[in-house]
Amino acid sequence: MTTRFEATEAWARARDQADPIAPLRHEFEFPRGDDGMPLVYLCGNSLGLMPKAVPNLMQQELADWGRLAVEGHMRAKTPWYSYHENFRETGARLVGARPGEVVMMNALTVNLHLMMVTFYRPEGRRTKIVIEESAFPSDSYAVATHVQSRGLDPAEHVIVLRPDEGGHTISTEAVERLLAERGDEIALVLLPGVQYYTGQRFDLGQITRAVHAAGAIAGFDLAHAAGNVPLALHDWDVDFAAWCSYKYINAGPGAIGGCFVHERHGQNSGLPRYAGWWGNDPATRFRLHLNEAFVPREGADGWQISNPNVFSMTPLLASLGQFDRVGMGALRAKSLDLTGYLEFLIGPVSPDRLEIITPGNPEARGCQLSLLIKENGRAVFDALRARGILPDFRQPDVIRMSPVPMYNSFVDVWRAGSALVEALRG
Repeated sequence: MTTRFEATEAWARARDQADPIAPLRHEFEFPRGDDGMPLVYLCGNSLGLMPKAVPNLMQQELADWGRLAVEGHMRAKTPWYSYHENFRETGARLVGARPGEVVMMNALTVNLHLMMVTFYRPEGRRTKIVIEESAFPSDSYAVATHVQSRGLDPAEHVIVLRPDEGGHTISTEAVERLLAERGDEIALVLLPGVQYYTGQRFDLGQITRAVHAAGAIAGFDLAHAAGNVPLALHDWDVDFAAWCSYKYINAGPGAIGGCFVHERHGQNSGLPRYAGWWGNDPATRFRLHLNEAFVPREGADGWQISNPNVFSMTPLLASLGQFDRVGMGALRAKSLDLTGYLEFLIGPVSPDRLEIITPGNPEARGCQLSLLIKENGRAVFDALRARGILPDFRQPDVIRMSPVPMYNSFVDVWRAGSALVEALRG
């Protein structure tokens, strides 16, 4: 990681000129302010920018629909019947999986429910699900209602892991300590790869080892990790994971989600699951009512239920192609520098005005800094927006800034950091 920064526009421009992946920035559409100028967009942790290749790809699908109608399933330029298989390898590479362990389907919370059908099997004393405090609300709702659907009380059967004393984040040691103390009660640990509010990156490999040692299942919500930080889900022996693709993966609002199932589970056709025809063996899928029983396809594909939304998947052709061209290694290297530069620029701000609640260790975070504003947080956010900077605001007092390496520049970060310092002085 670069350790020597300078708080000047000239330095930032020089870094951009030397950046080998800087040209990627020109492959995205940026929102504009009322003055017609592009905004400094630091909100990719909420919704990624649109790759410029997407409209033509979408137009192709619309043209094929109009020209071919039902025959587009087999005769479209990218046949709809096998559309999800276009991401079999690119999706796997994105999260460090093997082909067949990843499928793009549904939306994140739907996939979490489907995974819990299979992997949350309360029995005897082992009935608890572990989630973190301040989990993304949809995860909390999913876990609570799923537990209720099994006839159990969430107040008793959901363990909420709280931040370490005096801090904002949860150490790996705290997770291990909980598992050592109560492991025989725990059926499933469901934690994020990167925590949406604090930006903390969890050590999924070490946590998975501890979870398995306790006899439980390790599942992860990767909404803020996929496309943000390097992942090695297969090698870490993660049981399952799910993510959305509209944040760092840049596939558009409400885009189709992704799901990982380790191959040792994907080869087990006897696992309980909710079934639908698209999870069936594709060789017999169109026998329809002539099939006597559901025969799941091997791998993550066997958890599909309905035929996927082609229009929701189409942007992934552009997005995952970009990730494949650049690679997570290069993106991560730039991410460390961009986020480190932002931290450097706001370093002089008095701790009476601002606290960074994201871990200071670069390896323990992705491309996000969560800034707790001590007074008038919303007013500070509004001042940034008035200066052409677009981060996001989380109640009651946190501004999240995410310099995404695929399209943000050092000049973006310089402008944002300078604007924040100015706003806090005002």
